[in-house]
Amino acid sequence: MSNRRRSSLFAWLAVLALLVSACVAPPPPSTSAAPAVASGGPMQSIGEGEGALSIVAWAGYIERGETDPGFDWVTDYEAATGCAVSVKTAATSDEMVALMNEGGFDLVTASGDASLRLISGGTVQEINTALVPSWGTVDERLQNASWHTVDGKHYGVPYQWGSNVLMYNTDAFGGEAPTSWNVVFEEMTLADGQSNKGRVQAFDGPIYIADAALYLKHNQPELGIDDPYALTRDQFNAALDLLRVQRTLVGRYWHDAFVQMDDYTNEGVVASGSWPFQVNLLQAGGAPIASVIPVEGATGWADTTMLHTDAPHPNCAYKWLEHSINPKLQGDLAAWFGSVPAALAACTGNALLGDGGCDTNGLGNFDQISFWKTPVADCGNGSLECVPYHEWVTNYIAVIGGR
Repeated sequence: MSNRRRSSLFAWLAVLALLVSACVAPPPPSTSAAPAVASGGPMQSIGEGEGALSIVAWAGYIERGETDPGFDWVTDYEAATGCAVSVKTAATSDEMVALMNEGGFDLVTASGDASLRLISGGTVQEINTALVPSWGTVDERLQNASWHTVDGKHYGVPYQWGSNVLMYNTDAFGGEAPTSWNVVFEEMTLADGQSNKGRVQAFDGPIYIADAALYLKHNQPELGIDDPYALTRDQFNAALDLLRVQRTLVGRYWHDAFVQMDDYTNEGVVASGSWPFQVNLLQAGGAPIASVIPVEGATGWADTTMLHTDAPHPNCAYKWLEHSINPKLQGDLAAWFGSVPAALAACTGNALLGDGGCDTNGLGNFDQISFWKTPVADCGNGSLECVPYHEWVTNYIAVIGGR
């Protein structure tokens, strides 16, 4: 097994251990002073800030001008509230769940494949949207989204959304955009005369099985795949077989955005699923990089800022929830990450995003994206024959390990 695959495998075994231990021993209730909370319900008022705020977030999501001085939405918040922000970057949704289950954090920017696990596990608390004055500015398609709304209760504030794009090296593809995800799933000779073997990457997370399922949905319709997150045993096994073929092509299973960018710059990687964040930074550095959503469509993410049940700084957290959807932050973040704002007012009048930025970032693609969600046994049609997420985890670890 190569060192790259071995490190990915060990990383996933560590995360799996955290997930198991978190299920066995949930964090104890907080003993810190709490704000006004209705019995069995959300906070009812916001008090003085506690002076600190800790956030688990994706890379690039909470910026204070350290990566690029032009992108900073932390400094103003700290000045206005007196809440000093600390950020723990997580590389995968499973890492986010494990960190939140350990406790000690206030907020997490959770994607749909993590949010319902956090809700069902009691790790995050219901949000009182009346304490978030700008709630009404959130895109109506997101306000009641199933990945953060359960039984009419909201467990977070929408943050940003977008798609997992196919990032490619324009030189390797002869200036022509690839039209299918087959360039990362099947061995082939590219326009530069070289094989794609060893020059492609795959995401280092079990949810990537859905990408394989989405590809099969369009290219093997006889499998009958409808929802790439609700797979019967036969459909799931077909996706695993495709991923085993892909393993022979993959040079690295990526989870760190900056490591992936370095691989494109220095290690000869030419094609992979990626986030617009990496595309934007590489293009800004002059790299021959572009991105596309192929004919099969794409998986994607709609991220929600969620509050830990035992958050040590709930007042600062609620102040951030309001701050997180102001148009300036939303527009700047969308320009930085290549995502789409949750607050659509950000789509006009933002100097960094530009008035056409939301369209460029995929505002009109909402209905074409298969958004990340946690796979469960319930197929959604009354059948309980779909493969649940814990089997996605163990089987994807096996694929990476060569089994």
